[in-house]
Amino acid sequence: MGEARYCYIRVYQKDNHYKMKRINIAHKRKNSKLNRILLIIHCLLRAIFFGPAKYKPQEVRRIIVVPSGKLGDVVCTTPVLHAIRTSLPKTTIIVAGQSGLHRSLLADSGLVDEYLDLDNEDAIENIKKSKVDAAIITGPSFMPAAQVYIAGVPLIIAARVEGGISPSETKPYKILQRFIKTFPYRMGEYAPRERLKSLEPLGIFFNDTKKHLAFSETAHNKVKQFFIDHEVDINKDFVVGISPSAGNKIKEWPEDRFAKIADHLFEKYGAKIFITGGKGDVEKANEVIRCLDKKTFIIDTSGKFSLDELKAFMAKLKLFISVDSGPIYIAEAFNVPTIDIVGPMDEHEQPPIGPRHRVVVSIEREAPEMHILNAGGCDPDEVVRQVKAISVDMVKLQIGDLISKELLLNCSSEYL
Repeated sequence: MGEARYCYIRVYQKDNHYKMKRINIAHKRKNSKLNRILLIIHCLLRAIFFGPAKYKPQEVRRIIVVPSGKLGDVVCTTPVLHAIRTSLPKTTIIVAGQSGLHRSLLADSGLVDEYLDLDNEDAIENIKKSKVDAAIITGPSFMPAAQVYIAGVPLIIAARVEGGISPSETKPYKILQRFIKTFPYRMGEYAPRERLKSLEPLGIFFNDTKKHLAFSETAHNKVKQFFIDHEVDINKDFVVGISPSAGNKIKEWPEDRFAKIADHLFEKYGAKIFITGGKGDVEKANEVIRCLDKKTFIIDTSGKFSLDELKAFMAKLKLFISVDSGPIYIAEAFNVPTIDIVGPMDEHEQPPIGPRHRVVVSIEREAPEMHILNAGGCDPDEVVRQVKAISVDMVKLQIGDLISKELLLNCSSEYL
């Protein structure tokens, strides 16, 4: 059988009724390619008539920040937002991109004043109406860079990849780089610090990579009641979160190994264990539960929390264990100790660092198979091998190391 040319989506109508709509995937791909061609032509024409967007304005009153990547990458962009807020306290900060995700994740942090959706058909027109003085794209990404350039933003700062090859640095993006200001983003280096370089053309030099998130009082109260309902004392109990899912399934650690870790935490430390995840992770959570020892008590929260509530929940944990995925960076932002089963990822690029954080990586591998900027250009078989090379005992060792340093059972949090 050939590659599927169609997919189906739910189209909701009144009274929550829906019908299935068939989408021609090939047609969508052609349209996407055509859009990129039209955008680069538009960029070239603008460059001829208006020149580059490389000049620092006398005053930055309004600035757009486009966090490249998914949930975890956005969390790791908060040091950039914090640096702008600290250095330019009167500047209006507009976060652009996937506004639904950004609003939920960054709400209550005090780092964002406005949001702008770049997937909207009127995105370029809305950027023009925003009258911004500068725009920052934290990673290599052609579409947002082209949108802000066509909108006439005077200064555009975007990533220039060094030390490796990223599929995100497409030919159109490399052409566009000639007309905008770029900053060096080195593969293999700590990504949150690399992203802070995007501020240097504005005269902002920051080294603080602390992540910043917050949650609403409503979310706090709901999660507090959730623990009460499950007879958990968050001030006394050893509350542990486990996320067996990942944004990329190829990175996932086997369910039976997560189950053995849960058994170990329950038997040796009397931990109150919670599985976290979205609605799409219920099946994987059920498989972990199926593999548990009959004595191990665990509560599945998959799909039960909004993003705001998930932040409040994560803030109250005393340990969080997962593969390298978005929620582990939420835990880091709230100073929750973490164990990151890195698998094929480069452990130096983004995993949480510091005395409360541990990464688990196979000592057998010669080099990481995946990088933040090159997650797609990998050998799937080698990725799986590097994931499975991480044993249960390796993770247990890191748990014991954290506990031996009294960073877990006796740790307290301002969010409790």
